[in-house]
Amino acid sequence: MKFLQLSPNFLSQLTRVAQENYILLRELKYFPKVVTLAFIFSLLASVSDGIGIGAILAFLQNLINQDNQIVQTGINWFDIFVLGINEPANNRLYRLSALILLIIWLRSGFHYLQVLYLGIARVTLIDRLRKKIFEQFQQLSLSYFAQIRSGELINSITTELNELQMILNWYSHLIIQWISLLVYALVVIVISWQLSLVALLLLTLLSIGLSTLRKQVREVSFETSKANGHFTSVAVEFISGISTIHAFATQEHERRRFYKASDDIKITQTKSLLRLTVVGPLGGGIGTTIIILIIILGITVLNMPVARLLTFLYALMRLTPMVHGINQTATQISQKQGSLSNINELLRTDDKPYFKNGKVLYSGLKQSIKLISVDFSYNDGSTVLHKVNLEIKKGQMTALVGASGAGKSTLAALIPRFYDSQRGQILIDGVDVQEFEINSLRKKIGVVSQDTFIFNASVKDNIAYGTEGAEEKQIRQAAELAHAMEFIQELPEGFESLLGDRGVRLSGGQRQRIAIARTILKNPEILILDEATSALDSKSERLIQEALEKLSVNRTVIAIAHRLSTIAKAEQVVVLEKGRIVEQGSYQELIKREGKLWSYHQLQRTG
Repeated sequence: MKFLQLSPNFLSQLTRVAQENYILLRELKYFPKVVTLAFIFSLLASVSDGIGIGAILAFLQNLINQDNQIVQTGINWFDIFVLGINEPANNRLYRLSALILLIIWLRSGFHYLQVLYLGIARVTLIDRLRKKIFEQFQQLSLSYFAQIRSGELINSITTELNELQMILNWYSHLIIQWISLLVYALVVIVISWQLSLVALLLLTLLSIGLSTLRKQVREVSFETSKANGHFTSVAVEFISGISTIHAFATQEHERRRFYKASDDIKITQTKSLLRLTVVGPLGGGIGTTIIILIIILGITVLNMPVARLLTFLYALMRLTPMVHGINQTATQISQKQGSLSNINELLRTDDKPYFKNGKVLYSGLKQSIKLISVDFSYNDGSTVLHKVNLEIKKGQMTALVGASGAGKSTLAALIPRFYDSQRGQILIDGVDVQEFEINSLRKKIGVVSQDTFIFNASVKDNIAYGTEGAEEKQIRQAAELAHAMEFIQELPEGFESLLGDRGVRLSGGQRQRIAIARTILKNPEILILDEATSALDSKSERLIQEALEKLSVNRTVIAIAHRLSTIAKAEQVVVLEKGRIVEQGSYQELIKREGKLWSYHQLQRTG
């Protein structure tokens, strides 16, 4: 009995395949109406296939035995009024021909509805998975995005989902092909060249007639391509700008943009389906009409044996392509299991860091922000901050100074909870930052960093990003305070000018001033400046520094500075080295001590 024993490896592979395909069945339950209709029309199409074959066989038998054996079903009213058993032979032939055409056209209608609803189920499922992945991204901690390539995420949410749609399409075709194969499994025999010539002529005319529908499908494909391109653009901006989105607490705005782009794809693909799915059923219906004409022609003109007609019309035209199609479809499904596995892995919830939100609404800073014995490490295990103790008082500027990699940006990122510390506490007026409802906190925090993200939108929309209901007057005032009016007015359409992908139409200094204007409009009470003037030319640096000074008035400021001249007015300067605070005090006090800050000061003077 060894041949009945299954190896553990085989069982694990079988289990994995079942789990990977379970996602398809699991998601289908959310739109039962479409799935039920697809199943019903698939069943009706298969039943009509069987009835059609029976009618055709009866038709052929009536041709062979016109007088000796009359075809009957045993249903009296049907045999008399439909089959016409009391009618002359020719009348019975015409009735059977009409019955066959009726069944075939009904079958074509059912097949059209079957393919249409299977397609709608497929499109709806992919639309649901897109949104499910987006919600997954919204809930994940920023540490997840720090350890994975954004290109991989974009590939999953676009290419891999499209591959999954192909898998669903092939599964539906596989089922249809198997049903049809069972119906049309006949033996191939000799074919008449005369009928082949007639069939070729008629099918050529059919192909010319269907070309109009194909042209319409081609035109709709341009809309689909455009919708896909827009969706990819929105998805890329969402992934690339995730920090800015979290900083300005605009998850709902991004949800609306993402859902709209996904809905556009769904609409265009449905329009394409309405045209695309009619080609096959219409071709099948007209093709079957041609078959009936060929039968009558073969019998009345060519006097061909019925067996040869049966072989020509059914076995050759149905059986061989179906066998080939089943093998090809099964191979294609196997080749795409990787995409299905990737989507399953992306949607897993047990192996990803999720953001845990608090419930306390943040009402504003009243006293200070305290870091108590804070330790932080990234996922690679390297310690970035070690036992940091720091108090940032309301209304004061605290400057963070240190070499690259000292932990300055990481420390600042802990306050709006872009990351959470592994040990220690961060308290705002005595309340742990993790207890706050995060958007209520982030709406009161403004972040201006060297790496500013500009959306592919107008100047006005970029400045107003995160500030709903901002008036044009307020947007202009923010642009003036940020010293941005000069270059905005030089743009072709002013505030309505589109800035391109990641603000490609602007220089680094101009992008920075747009970001400052955005933060001015937001009017935060806590301001984080992360080397906002680094790597800029002297003119841009001077303008941005002036804008930042205006922005910092009457706010609690945490400034990470590359140039020490920009923090000379800070009430508190904190020097970090390898994740530890090594000096702390006012700028002048630390210079007089001639310690680490004084060393940096001397280095910049001589440099």
